[in-house]
Amino acid sequence: MKCIFLGTNGWYSTDLGNTSCILLESEEYYIILDAGDGIYKLNQYMNTTKPIKLFLTHFHLDHIIGFHVFSMLNSKEKIAVYGYNCSKDGLNILRHPYTAPLSELPIKVEINDLQEGTHNIPFTVTCKPLEHSDPCLGYRFELDNKVITYCTDTGPCANLNILAENADLLITECSFKPGQKKWGWPHLKPEEAAHVAKQGNVKRLVLTHFDANLYRTMRDRKNAESEAKEIFEDTLAAYDGLEMEL
Repeated sequence: MKCIFLGTNGWYSTDLGNTSCILLESEEYYIILDAGDGIYKLNQYMNTTKPIKLFLTHFHLDHIIGFHVFSMLNSKEKIAVYGYNCSKDGLNILRHPYTAPLSELPIKVEINDLQEGTHNIPFTVTCKPLEHSDPCLGYRFELDNKVITYCTDTGPCANLNILAENADLLITECSFKPGQKKWGWPHLKPEEAAHVAKQGNVKRLVLTHFDANLYRTMRDRKNAESEAKEIFEDTLAAYDGLEMEL
């Protein structure tokens, strides 16, 4: 399985990166994690015909703005979108006068609502609510004999630990800087993410969703990585274009 980071910023894009989007390429599927504006890079990587599954954590704009460029995706495959109350609430913004509605796009998009629990679609996906300002789901994927956990936009919470347990790869957010006094919406510091990985017997931790207003240089990200490594050695700060083999 391959993991490719297409957008690693939180909040807004900068020269350092686009907003949240990750591509998992398994033996049988393309799995997209969030639809930030990094999603426009998908055409560089989706070069075979496989079913496409897109999982949304929540509906803040830095996680769904990529729908605005869906029309440029070179895919003849239907894209199945999954998220919490997608059809009822979250994606109602995809309409005139804001952008083209999904029904007008040249590709087929299928919307699926998810609730907390374990689902077979057809690989196993477990989702649980995280601690954020608005409803936000964390995901645990089990396929190709691997477990990948993806939890962004959350403060420390029990469900984060549950989803992370024994994961081969934990991808989680790092919006706050090391030692930062928290303010506003719940998010994580690198040391908090590292504690989750250590307590959960995770094999590898990748930090992403760096607050664009706080993490302005790659050095800032590497400092966060170093702080996390003091607690959990196998930690990596993600950057746009990072590719990993699992």
